Amino acid sequence: MQLEAQMREKLIAAFLPTQLAIVNESHKHAHHAAMNGAANTGETHFSISIVSDRFAERSRIERHRMVHQVLADELAGPVHALAVKARAPDELGDGS
Repeated sequence: MQLEAQMREKLIAAFLPTQLAIVNESHKHAHHAAMNGAANTGETHFSISIVSDRFAERSRIERHRMVHQVLADELAGPVHALAVKARAPDELGDGS
């Protein structure tokens, strides 16, 4: 879980989230070529749900770009896929 912890630290530092969940979904993709390489650590596919004031007044695309920028090193290396759900605190009243 070293990579997951590294991503968590970066996201917390950048966004000061009120909620943050990172789910390693790599096991669902064990048949993918990225999972079969010699350097595979079992940390290649992640889902992130993050709530932060910093996403207020931003479009979904802007939010995703912000997260991708913070995790640029991971996305350029070991992370093969990243699903992002980024919301502002005032968007939590919809039952999700």
